[in-house]
Amino acid sequence: MAIPSSTVQAVLKERKYPFILLAATLLLIFLTLLLSFSSTGGSSLFPRPLLFSSSDLRISSSSSSASSPPPPPLVSSLPPLDSASATTSSSSSASPPPHPPTAPSLDLGPPPRNSAGAPNSSSPAPSDDTDLGKAEAERFKWSLCQGPSAVDYIPCLDNLKAIKALKSRQHMEHRERHCPSQNPRCLVPIPTGYKVPVRWPKSRDMIWYNNVPHPKLVEYKKDQNWVQKYGEYFVFPGGGTQFKHGVTKYIELIEKALPEVKWGKHVRVVLDIGCGVASFGGALLDRDVITMSFAPKDEHEAQIQFALERGIPATLAVIGTTKLTFPDNAFDMLHCARCRVRWDADGGKPLLELNRILRPGGYFIWSATPVYRKDERHRSIWNATAALAKSMCWKVVARTGGSSWFGLVIYQKTTSSSCLETQQRSEPPLCKNQGQPNSSWYAPLSECISRLPADTSWPAPWPERLKSRPISLSAESETRKTFQEDTKHWSALISDVYSEGIGINWTSLRNVMDMNAGYGGFAAALIDMPIWVMNVVPNDMQDTLSIIYDRGLIGVYHDWCESFNTYPRTFDLLHSSFLFKNLTQRCDIVEVVAEIDRILRPGGYLLVQDTGDTFEKLRPILLSLYWRVSIHQEQFLVGVKGFWRPEGGNVDR
Repeated sequence: MAIPSSTVQAVLKERKYPFILLAATLLLIFLTLLLSFSSTGGSSLFPRPLLFSSSDLRISSSSSSASSPPPPPLVSSLPPLDSASATTSSSSSASPPPHPPTAPSLDLGPPPRNSAGAPNSSSPAPSDDTDLGKAEAERFKWSLCQGPSAVDYIPCLDNLKAIKALKSRQHMEHRERHCPSQNPRCLVPIPTGYKVPVRWPKSRDMIWYNNVPHPKLVEYKKDQNWVQKYGEYFVFPGGGTQFKHGVTKYIELIEKALPEVKWGKHVRVVLDIGCGVASFGGALLDRDVITMSFAPKDEHEAQIQFALERGIPATLAVIGTTKLTFPDNAFDMLHCARCRVRWDADGGKPLLELNRILRPGGYFIWSATPVYRKDERHRSIWNATAALAKSMCWKVVARTGGSSWFGLVIYQKTTSSSCLETQQRSEPPLCKNQGQPNSSWYAPLSECISRLPADTSWPAPWPERLKSRPISLSAESETRKTFQEDTKHWSALISDVYSEGIGINWTSLRNVMDMNAGYGGFAAALIDMPIWVMNVVPNDMQDTLSIIYDRGLIGVYHDWCESFNTYPRTFDLLHSSFLFKNLTQRCDIVEVVAEIDRILRPGGYLLVQDTGDTFEKLRPILLSLYWRVSIHQEQFLVGVKGFWRPEGGNVDR
């Protein structure tokens, strides 16, 4: 529309044009600023409609729940499965959400994950098999173990009903195995604040306090330097009741008293009786000596739990009324430093048991008050023990100390059957019939002196003894051939399969258990790795445990229809080779899996070599626990335990 000329003339006549020019300039500046904000994506002076693409909507959904981000994989190092070698892909795993990382204050391996505040079964990690895991969990209806000691529950040692019904506790009956009539199917809770354990070798010196929050020993043994609390950690200075100034000096004293000990060459396998926190066995590892440390579950709170958390071989046991679960003539050396055992008690049965498990020519180191104190009570104990040792043809090869605070004696077991036959004695007698060899599972302690084996020679020096013919192995050529083939088989299987492509991070492992060890080939093939293996020989299978000890390895007898003598969360990997087929004919497989779950640490592995039928039984049970499960080459199952517990699964203790 045209503006009349009379109007323009009127504006010029009235001199209003400066104001119009100013208004136009301001309008131009305003429009320029508006266009600038719009083009740079900055904040507009006016809100504009929010327009989202489908991808924007997905991002918005994730960011809107920042308080609960998608969980990372439980084991970050787990590689993707090779589709050519696995029949179950990684997408078929049902893993629960792990706990958020908590950075340690020291460089102690991978960042630990804290269980506090972890999602429970109501919020499993998203995966294709989560619904399957939920369905299986509903089917098996897992629940938490109950009671004040549920976090540390050991079914066959915590059967309070059976313990209360005992007629006597004089011979430590209350510390022995009393398994419930029906094995529990409950899951042990995870302690609040639990973290992925400190990695070996730093774990030998320090562990997370929250993983074993039992501080009594700190105060009770403070003058002996067993253990100290330091911030978030327990620290182990290397002290003990008989070596409060350090275990290294104590071991050097033994070397000086007995030069022929030749740690790690001549003496390879040691049993530490009443071990405390296993500092003696931990120190001997530097000398290529593997020590089975044992103690009962008693008032020395969680000493074996400390040992296993440190990565030192240990088991729960007591010299009471039944034999220890070790074979005859097994150990190169036995060690007792103030282990509080009366060796002459009950007709000398405790010392007779040591004689049974000590190798001919082996040593018994006794470091205790009867050795060096001269009062009437201690002299009486010494005289009775010395007389019993003499009746077994043991001889004193070294004795040190003699002060009022320290001393030790070293005995050596005879290799002469003629000495045992001709020794003048009244009690105890020489066993008339040795009976079934190595039948120590729930067998009562012997009242007689065990006879020597036919071959009393000493094994080859370590490490040659690992692969040389074991003394206990039959001399038949076919048996020797089987042993050699077994050794080759496991060496190849470890290098070609287990170490490659099945998703196990071997560098994160320390405590390993072979559930049916055979000749110990699995453990022998892993000897160069920084791990140790508890070799288990099931009591219903061929007895090969003596062969395992001849090779310089350690292990125990066990029946997998019952609970194992260890604390919860103490092993990093459990391995079995064709165990479950026979086991399921005698045991409830659900109860066996519950026991495996109890023993394994969160993030730990179950590695099973077996048949497809076995996997069809195992896989749904493991998925119901929200484990990650994969199957490789149709014969190897790998399960990874998560942090999942039923509702209320994290508790203070």
